[in-house]
Amino acid sequence: MGVAIRPKSREKGSPFLVNATTPASRFEVTCDMDGLTSRAGTVLLTGLSDAIGLTAGLAGALCVHSRAVRHEPGRIVRDLSVMLADGGDCLTDPGALRDQGALFGAVASDATAYRCIERLDAEMLSRLRTARASARARVWELADTPSSRVILDIDATLLTAHSEKEGAAGTYKRGFGFHPLLCFEATTGEALAGILRPGNAGANTAADHIEVLDRALAQLPESAVDPGTLVRCDSAGATHAFLSAVVDRGLSFSVGCDLSGRVRDAILKLPEDAWTPALDSEGDSRDGAWVAELDIDLSTWPAGTRAICRRERPHPGAQLSFTDIDGHRFQVMLTNQMGTRIARLEAVHRSRAAIEDSIRCAKASGFATCRSASSR
Repeated sequence: MGVAIRPKSREKGSPFLVNATTPASRFEVTCDMDGLTSRAGTVLLTGLSDAIGLTAGLAGALCVHSRAVRHEPGRIVRDLSVMLADGGDCLTDPGALRDQGALFGAVASDATAYRCIERLDAEMLSRLRTARASARARVWELADTPSSRVILDIDATLLTAHSEKEGAAGTYKRGFGFHPLLCFEATTGEALAGILRPGNAGANTAADHIEVLDRALAQLPESAVDPGTLVRCDSAGATHAFLSAVVDRGLSFSVGCDLSGRVRDAILKLPEDAWTPALDSEGDSRDGAWVAELDIDLSTWPAGTRAICRRERPHPGAQLSFTDIDGHRFQVMLTNQMGTRIARLEAVHRSRAAIEDSIRCAKASGFATCRSASSR
C-alpha cells in the first residue's frame, strides 16, 4: 500500500491559481499507489513558510528587481532552504523539487539559483535575518512560546572536509575542515544564529561568542528578553570579555570552568557537610552526586559571579584521571544567578547537554553542507 499526497482543487480566483509559485495550503492524503511522491513531508515546509509570513518576508528582503519576475530571489532562498532540509547539498539539487511542480510550483533553474546566491551581500544577509526574526515573532505570538524563561545555548562543532575547500583547515581534534559556532534556544530547540569559521578557529574566541550572542538576541522578540534570560556555554565561554558582554546586555550566564590549581585546592578544602545532594532532570535528589559552592577569589569576573562545583561517582568501568580525587569526578561552573538553591542552578546548567541533540538535528537538516568560512 502506498501513501500519496496531492493538492486539493481550489475555486477560481484563489491565490493558488494566480501565483504558480505558491503551493496549495490544503492537501488530500490517499492510501493508494497513484501519484506516489517522496516529497510529501517536504512540501509542508513550504506551506509553513508561507503561512507564517516567512516567504513574503524573504521576498521583500531580496526585492532587487524593478519589474515582476518569474522567480523572486526570496522564494529562491526559501526553496534552497527546503532543499537543504530535504537532504540536498548543492545548487543542482533543487531539481528534485522542480520535478514535482504540482507540489512546489515553479522552482528556479540551477543557473538562476546560482545568480541569486552570488548576488547576496552583507546588507542582503542582514535583511534576511530581519525577515526570519519577524516570522519567529509571529510564531511565538501565536504559539505563546516559550512558556518559560528564554535560555540561549552556545556551542561550537566540527564539520569535516575531504579537500582544501575555502576556509578548511586543521582542527583541534587533528581533523580537517570547519569549526562553526552556533546558538540555539533551549526550550524550543530553535536555531537562532551561527557563524561559519575555518577549522583552526579558536574554541574560546570571545569576539565570536559575542557576535553569535548579538545575532541570537536580534532573532528574539524584545518582550522575550529580560534579566532572567540565561546564556549557557561550556568552558570555552568562560572568558572575561564574553561574560562582561553578557552582563552588559542585562542577561544571566552559566558557563563551565576549568579545574585550575586554585580551583582544585578550593575543592579539597571543602568540609564534607558543605556538600548537598545534586538534582536530576526531574528535580529529585540524584544518587552519587553532590554540589557545593566554592570559596575562591572571583573579583576579576563580573560582579556577583559564583563558582559551583559538582562531585559525582563515575559509572562502573570509567577511567579516572589524575584530577579525580577520592574516586570522584568534579565539574565547576561559573554563574551570576542569585539564590540559595545551588543544586537547582547546577541542574539547569547541566541540561545544556541537550544542545548536542540540536546540533545533530541541524547537521541532518543541511547545516553540514554550509561550509564556506567567508560567508557569515
